[in-house]
Amino acid sequence: MPGIADEIKSRADIADVIGRTVKLKRAGSRWTGLCPFHNEKTPSFFVNDDTQTYMCFGCGVHGDVIAFYERYYNLSFLEAAERLAGEYGIEWKTGGDYVAETQKSRLYELNRLAAHYYHKAIRTPENPAFAYMLDRGFSPNTMVKFGVGYAGGSRDGLEKYLRSKDASLEDAAAIGLLVKDGNGYRDKFFNRVMFPIINTRDKVVGFGGRVLGQGEPKYMNSSESKIFLKKNNLYAINHTKDMMVKTGVAILVEGYMDVIALWQHGIGNVTASLGTALTAAQARMLKRYAANAVLAYDADAAGQAAALRAIDILAEAGLHVKVLVVEGAKDPDEYIQKNGAEAFHALVERAIPATAFRLNRIKEGYDLDEQDGAVAFLREATKTLSGLRPVEADFYIKKLAEETGITEGAIRREAYGDRMPDQRQNAVGRDEGKAYRPSGAPVTAGYADGAKGKGRIGDAEREKLLAIQRSLLRLLVYDASLAGRVSGKERVFTEPSLFGIYNAITGLIREREGGDLDIKDLEDALDEVERTALAEIMQTVMLGEDPGQLLEDCLNQIELNVLAAAEKEILDVLSLKGDADVDADAAMLELMKIQKEIRRIKEGGTDGI
Repeated sequence: MPGIADEIKSRADIADVIGRTVKLKRAGSRWTGLCPFHNEKTPSFFVNDDTQTYMCFGCGVHGDVIAFYERYYNLSFLEAAERLAGEYGIEWKTGGDYVAETQKSRLYELNRLAAHYYHKAIRTPENPAFAYMLDRGFSPNTMVKFGVGYAGGSRDGLEKYLRSKDASLEDAAAIGLLVKDGNGYRDKFFNRVMFPIINTRDKVVGFGGRVLGQGEPKYMNSSESKIFLKKNNLYAINHTKDMMVKTGVAILVEGYMDVIALWQHGIGNVTASLGTALTAAQARMLKRYAANAVLAYDADAAGQAAALRAIDILAEAGLHVKVLVVEGAKDPDEYIQKNGAEAFHALVERAIPATAFRLNRIKEGYDLDEQDGAVAFLREATKTLSGLRPVEADFYIKKLAEETGITEGAIRREAYGDRMPDQRQNAVGRDEGKAYRPSGAPVTAGYADGAKGKGRIGDAEREKLLAIQRSLLRLLVYDASLAGRVSGKERVFTEPSLFGIYNAITGLIREREGGDLDIKDLEDALDEVERTALAEIMQTVMLGEDPGQLLEDCLNQIELNVLAAAEKEILDVLSLKGDADVDADAAMLELMKIQKEIRRIKEGGTDGI
């Protein structure tokens, strides 16, 4: 297969590919991370952008992007090449044939010629595109930096230029520069300001065109082709990626003009998707260069709705997301032209966390001064809270309680029911005029309520509880199919880091629809504290010869904790002498049932924890 490696390397950036499975960090001109092919604590695995190769100085493995796929996924060369070709839009035919690199080179060359033609056109005297850009506040130097061009009013200007260069008009039509017109061709773009789209390897892969004056569509992109997939590219990333690495922040805007305006004012860590909603591939690309993303979308309803959609995609890629609210302008371009870079920097500093943005958007639809409005708002808001980790959830629950006057406990129950870790339910559980009903307290009830200071769990009990949590997580990593047995027992995870690991495991299981769990994917889904906790679990928790028995021991101990909490609750209720609301007979009957169940479980044996 002559040339296949070079063809794939020209399309599949090695840092992007490896970054999906290995957490990479920028180290000078290279990337570094923990080697996926042997166990290590100090990174010795390096990826080189310039040579498109990887090398581990610990175990010696090395190669290009295809070699990585071969080794990591245990594939043959042909299988690895075919999979990568499919991911990056490289045509593949039966038997391993592919569209040769020479053809791809011709297509890139066509786009380079078109970019030259458009840019030369905008620099001619009395050019309407040049005047338009100047009027919008862009300098000639900025236009040169971004290769801004002009597709004139003629329908055949580019067609004639390409013909003069003996270029293939058929190929030009295939990549969206020309369109078929009867027996000939005509220009696709005319009467538009042109923005070349350049990838991280400095190849022109396509164009975006903004109409001059009235006309639809306002913006038009090149057709998707063998060298251009919108989902895999970001505008101006070739210019701005280095500043993203330097600052650790990627500012994501909606339009080409926004990017250029911010860059001209010194905001160099900015990019935009290409006229479509943000994609997972674009988010993964951003993650290569920055750990944080700030969404600076347009201030209108459509822009804010797009921000809501982008939050999940960016978070899924592992970025910490904030949202910038543009004030007194329709978009970042208008804002920075009116107010300058310092004011925009202040907006970035005031960007709000993604969760706060979601809640604010929900709040806009309700009148919190009215009781019905506050209740309806909270019912909607708790859908957002239910997906948060405990520490973050606690912060917003307190905030919402202050804003609405509704108690924190009520908000927790609305959001989590019985699933919220580290929270106790009401220990009395009485209902006027009805028989006694246990509250269904979490497994920690009766042992601790550190937040309120109402009692402290003993060291021995705490260690036993932590042992259950660690053992369950080790079992789920060992066999993901056991997740169904643990479902409904989430309250056992009282440690935030362990609850975070559990959430990540169940999330990955849902994504794979019950498939095997990849430990590397799990590590990528965790924060630093959780990864440390997971590493300790993998090193210290032994499954023994019978993992099934360990699972039974864990589940039995969880049930014993629940029953012990219910037993204590009833005993507390029975001690309330003279309380007319207490049905003593019903409570005694329930107590006998609970104590019988406790004896049954203990007789079965739960000493394995």
